[in-house]
Amino acid sequence: MTFFAADTFDPEQALVFSADFSERVEALLTSFLAEQHEVISGIAPAAGEIVSAISDLTRGGKRLRPLFAFWGFVGAGGNPNDERIVQAGAALELFQAAALIHDDLIDRSDTRRGQPSIHRRFESLHRASGWHRDAPRFGEAASILTGDLCLSLSEQLFGTISPAVPQSRAIFDRMRVQVMAGQYLDVLEESAGPAYGPADSVKRARTIVRYKSAKYSTENPTLLGGALAGASESLLEQYSHFALPLGEAFQLRDDVLGVFGDPAVTGKPAGDDLREGKRTEIIAHALNLASQQDQGFIQGRLGAPDLSDDEVVRMRDLLESCGALQATEESIAALSDQGFAALDELGVAPMAKHALRTLGLAAIRRTS
Repeated sequence: MTFFAADTFDPEQALVFSADFSERVEALLTSFLAEQHEVISGIAPAAGEIVSAISDLTRGGKRLRPLFAFWGFVGAGGNPNDERIVQAGAALELFQAAALIHDDLIDRSDTRRGQPSIHRRFESLHRASGWHRDAPRFGEAASILTGDLCLSLSEQLFGTISPAVPQSRAIFDRMRVQVMAGQYLDVLEESAGPAYGPADSVKRARTIVRYKSAKYSTENPTLLGGALAGASESLLEQYSHFALPLGEAFQLRDDVLGVFGDPAVTGKPAGDDLREGKRTEIIAHALNLASQQDQGFIQGRLGAPDLSDDEVVRMRDLLESCGALQATEESIAALSDQGFAALDELGVAPMAKHALRTLGLAAIRRTS
């Protein structure tokens, strides 16, 4: 495939390769999950519902993480037709699905991508079936098991990559540990609440962003693809310098959308992060920039079970008027500049560099 070394290329080519790869990931997920549905339904037909829930959650989507892996693979000289990168991409999608299932349960989110979250899906199944005992408790238990199955299937699929590449295995294992640590820190921050106070709140919020989301959204997928293609340590280091800042900017954009996003686009209720009590960087900035009275309002009402619509509006207005929104936008801009500056120095073929730039821009400019 001579396009790897070409000095010039048609940008439409990159779109074609990305679309083709995404279709291959979709096809593999469909066939793999169909096989798993048959296996689990063989235990008992009713058990197949947990695989159906995973199939519905993983169907479609932007395929952001697999695409970062794909272009990291191509940038390191990998053949785009290599089935190993498709397997890695599908494993990343299953890992993300597991993270989303557990995250929605932890946050008590009702929706995901405009549809009921997995624990709400099973709660509704319980009610519709007229089953005995507590429907919400059933939904919670079923979603934990579905998320655990998703993690197991992700590992199972990644383990089929042959020949195995020890460096890619190390990246995949480290990624999973980082996400669990970041998720725990997120829960800890919300639970500690006002007890932690505003000191170092921005630093703590950024640590959560980095380990709960940024590394597994952009950096580790890119590293994983590069490692599968035999990238040098130097190139992997360049990949990190590019992908990690953009991953952090990606999550900060998600945090802004969680407060100010359009529900019709995000598939989440307006101000959802405020109702869930998310202590994101935008909240951390507010705790350092707002008046003492407004800080007290945030500390006292953020995540309150009875938070009213009027209070959501008041908190959103406060985040904007005190400069917290602007400070977060400045962080996004600075991180984006850092990532794209590193991309300019990246020693990969023009097509891969163009595709990685396109992915980075899509991540930080998204509206959903």
